[in-house]
Amino acid sequence: MFGSFASSRLALTLRRLRGRFGISAPRVAVRTHLPWHWRALSVVVLSGVSLALAGWIYSAGQSLAGFHQGASETEIAGMKERIAQLESELERTRKVANVSESRLRIESTSQEQLAVQLKTLEEENTRLKSDLATFESLAGEQVGESGLAISRLQILPGSGGQYRYRLLLAQTGTKKDKEFKGMLQLMATVQRGKETAIMQFPAVGDPAASAYQVNFRYFRRLEGTFKVAADARVERVEVRLIQDGVVKASQSVAL
Repeated sequence: MFGSFASSRLALTLRRLRGRFGISAPRVAVRTHLPWHWRALSVVVLSGVSLALAGWIYSAGQSLAGFHQGASETEIAGMKERIAQLESELERTRKVANVSESRLRIESTSQEQLAVQLKTLEEENTRLKSDLATFESLAGEQVGESGLAISRLQILPGSGGQYRYRLLLAQTGTKKDKEFKGMLQLMATVQRGKETAIMQFPAVGDPAASAYQVNFRYFRRLEGTFKVAADARVERVEVRLIQDGVVKASQSVAL
């Protein structure tokens, strides 16, 4: 009995040893223990090596692509300098353009003023020639005992019932060396609705009657205005030259 117990115990021990150290025993890894500061140092070294390697790869890639930081900075500086030069030239060009534009504007204004003056002189010359021709024609004709004549009568309608008149007065014959002193009188036939009336300018008692006083020796051109109601229409105007209450000459025109 004792032998069988011993053999069974021995067999159990062998099985335990076989399970721990045999083929079916669990695998055990053996690691060397390092202090923490050595581990931190190794991490720092590896990180530095990685960064250096990355920088070298980046620089190599730039060189392979034809890009260099120093060259690019030089090129950028050159571009900035060129841009500054171009902006300076542009500013000078703008100033020159502004000066030229101002000169052209002044020249254009001067030309316009000269054109207006020339046109005015041409109109005045034409008017004087016409006045001279009228005076010469009147000088060779019989104009009545008074020697006075009214010619080139024009009535020009305006706005708001205002009308402008233009005419030429001439004195010929034996009395041409004597100055004429009298006044101008306008008789306007005015239609307003269905009514027709004759209006006199200047009216009796008009404080502006002195504007119609006329003094001349040989001939004189006159211009002036008169006004009727805005809704009235002037159909005919007769201009009279009066001296001492007597009509010396007259002329009428229909509108």
